Amino acid sequence: MINLSQYEAWFVTGSQHLYGPDTLNRVAENAQKIAAALDHSKAIPVGVAFKPVCTTPDAIYRLCQEANASERCIGLITWMHTFSPAKMWINGLKVLQKPMLHLHTQFNRDIPWSEIDMDFMNLNQSAHGGREFGFINTRMDINRKVVVGHWQDEKVQERAGTWTRVAAAWRDMQGMKVARLGDNMREVAVTEGNKVSAQIQFGFSVNGYGLGDLTKVVDEVVDVEIDRLVKEYQDSYELSKTLRPGGEQHASLREAARIEIGLRTFLESGGFTAFTDTFENLHGLAQLPGIAVQRLMADGYGFGAEGDWKTAALVRCMKVMGAGLPGGNSFMEDYTYHFYPGNHQVLGSHMLEICPSIASGKPSCEIHPLGIGGKADPVRLVFNSAGGPALNAALIDLGNRFRLLVNTVEAVEPEQALPKLPVARVLWKPQPDLQTAAAAWIHAGGAHHTCYSQSLRPEFMEDFSEIANIEYVLIDENTSIHRLRQELRWNSVYYRI
Repeated sequence: MINLSQYEAWFVTGSQHLYGPDTLNRVAENAQKIAAALDHSKAIPVGVAFKPVCTTPDAIYRLCQEANASERCIGLITWMHTFSPAKMWINGLKVLQKPMLHLHTQFNRDIPWSEIDMDFMNLNQSAHGGREFGFINTRMDINRKVVVGHWQDEKVQERAGTWTRVAAAWRDMQGMKVARLGDNMREVAVTEGNKVSAQIQFGFSVNGYGLGDLTKVVDEVVDVEIDRLVKEYQDSYELSKTLRPGGEQHASLREAARIEIGLRTFLESGGFTAFTDTFENLHGLAQLPGIAVQRLMADGYGFGAEGDWKTAALVRCMKVMGAGLPGGNSFMEDYTYHFYPGNHQVLGSHMLEICPSIASGKPSCEIHPLGIGGKADPVRLVFNSAGGPALNAALIDLGNRFRLLVNTVEAVEPEQALPKLPVARVLWKPQPDLQTAAAAWIHAGGAHHTCYSQSLRPEFMEDFSEIANIEYVLIDENTSIHRLRQELRWNSVYYRI
């Protein structure tokens, strides 16, 4: 469902005619070599396409317009090989609607000590050419990522690769359709928000559908389709005894399969890549979608429970960013705390809907009472999640702006078995510690729903915030409550000016 190779970043080099045709030919040759190296880099999942060297205002303007119109182009990687007078870039940058990475590099890695002359100096002017380009971007208040270092350095390519993943996710978000099945959970504040403002800011649309729109499709599912999916369940998961063919609850498994097929068909036919539901609106469904939602998330769909469309869009976005990377991304909720002295932990889970992309080992397919919703017992996948570095991210609507809040965590293996907890779960230690992290999250107005990521680092989320032009707040090992509250107050003033 997620294919990053369909996209490309355009490699755009700046120069000028002052240096003559020989120098410009060398500039083009060197730029082609760098673009080719980035195109073949394992750290960059999209194509990198060389574009002719820009030397005039008209050429720059036309290129930016072409980038805006290109379906494949996710953004520009710009490099100033020589000095490129920045007034040439103004009209192009004024119309550019795609993200930009400024690669501040030079073709040669080392100074050729014994042979350096003025010809070499005239050709290799990135050190101050990049500063000229940086000035005009700052003067025009243009958000961009700046990566400094030699283009053959693996760390430089990794940082460029991070940006391309975020830019691809941003491209995916433009025109993303989020289906809201039922409304928001009644009386809940943080899952509400201004959907029009979100579409203006991020590009995705959110529209509501009655459960009848879904149940009509679910009711049309035929037995042969259910047979096929039940066989897939049997092959993919550890099926509990009562759900197996001949078991007393096998009919519930078939009903769960019917719901998954219907829900998948509904989403595919409508072109949706993210969706929400709520246990308060289940009319016409025999059970709350559990395994259906989990498997759809594993295939790349975004999801938010209780009508939480912001989290649904964020989960989809982070799945696109992390496509092909080790680890998964899942809808998540801080559920309960472990306040044992010296070993504070958070147990993250939800009623049903945790994505198996974060599972350690083979999930178990089980059925248990839900306790709320007033429907039949739902089928779900139960598993633990692996230990290791991870993060939680929440997208919040503060009225006058959106805030992306991120907390880095260290997931840990459960110290003991959880035989009576019938849901998927993950245990983590928030950074810098539970008291600080929870207080900081609350001060920042963080949502109780998040996207939990094993595959992404804070750099991904900061890059996204820059491209989306929204507020970014990070809670990590360096966070103190005093400094964070100052940061929040400064940010509030900034967004009110």
